[in-house]
Amino acid sequence: MTGETLLYAGVGLLAVAVLLIVVEAFIPSGGVIGTVAAVAGIAGVVLLFRYSTGWGVAGLLSTLVLGPLVFFFAASMLPSTPMGKRLIGQPSEEEVLARQERELKLIEEYRALVGAEGVALTDLKPVGTARIGGKRYDVLAEGGLIDLGTRIRVTSAEPNLIKVRPVRES
Repeated sequence: MTGETLLYAGVGLLAVAVLLIVVEAFIPSGGVIGTVAAVAGIAGVVLLFRYSTGWGVAGLLSTLVLGPLVFFFAASMLPSTPMGKRLIGQPSEEEVLARQERELKLIEEYRALVGAEGVALTDLKPVGTARIGGKRYDVLAEGGLIDLGTRIRVTSAEPNLIKVRPVRES
């Protein structure tokens, strides 16, 4: 190889190595792409040393500094890519929408309980269990204690908090 060819090949191999480091950050290959990048980087540095010691030292230093910098920069961008979201386990838009829909349905089910009557299955001190509409729920008594067996009415309901009051006999 001629002198100029060694220079161009060495710089080209270093550029390929940097590009492969970026690819490794976005397409995890178990180290295969990273190994090819390392081999390309070493080959590029060797060719630069064969061209001249100055170019070899510059190539070696730039490889030692730019390699990790480029990798960590690319890796920091990974979570915002579609593949990175799959690797990290972030839910897709469809999964997020489905979860929101389930949550809204659950909230509506609990709101439908407001005004429903039931029976205290335990003493509500102020927390206990009640049967409302044939189902058992953990409830919170508003305004004091409610004895076991007392008829109750739901005053507010959210998925983690159902508030009840005793039914006043008229």
